[in-house]
Amino acid sequence: MTVKVQRIVNAAMIIVAWMTLLFMEKRQLKRFLPATILIVLFETINGMYGKKLGWWRFYNKPKSDLFGEYPFYAGPFLACSIWVLKWTYGNLKWFVSLNALFNFIFAFPIASFAKRLRYYKLERINHVQFFFYYFYKAFILYGLQYLFDKNYSLKGQGKQSES
Repeated sequence: MTVKVQRIVNAAMIIVAWMTLLFMEKRQLKRFLPATILIVLFETINGMYGKKLGWWRFYNKPKSDLFGEYPFYAGPFLACSIWVLKWTYGNLKWFVSLNALFNFIFAFPIASFAKRLRYYKLERINHVQFFFYYFYKAFILYGLQYLFDKNYSLKGQGKQSES
């Protein structure tokens, strides 16, 4: 994949992912965005660690860190996290199942397709390890959302008791 094509793919990933969020109610977006932003920041730190350890490699070695993994974090990872929370939050079994499905698709067919396109490839981890690299974060995301909801409901109760 040429650098020019990679830039187009990166931009498209972000634009398409964010455009899907236009179909979400503003109230739901505001509810799920804080936990999602925290998990994206956590994933960004994890990604720097994984890149340093050589777990994956991008074929076009960018001079800028904004060229490799970050379009994925800011686009599909963020949007999918918000949508999964919207569809399944409150039902842990469905949440875990849908996250497992999305992470499986990303770790196996998408990672294999990316290698064929010469976009990125896994080097020091295999597809199963790559799956678990993303999957464990689902539990952190759920816990963060639980804490945000709990904190929000406590603030709401305090306002009601004052009046």
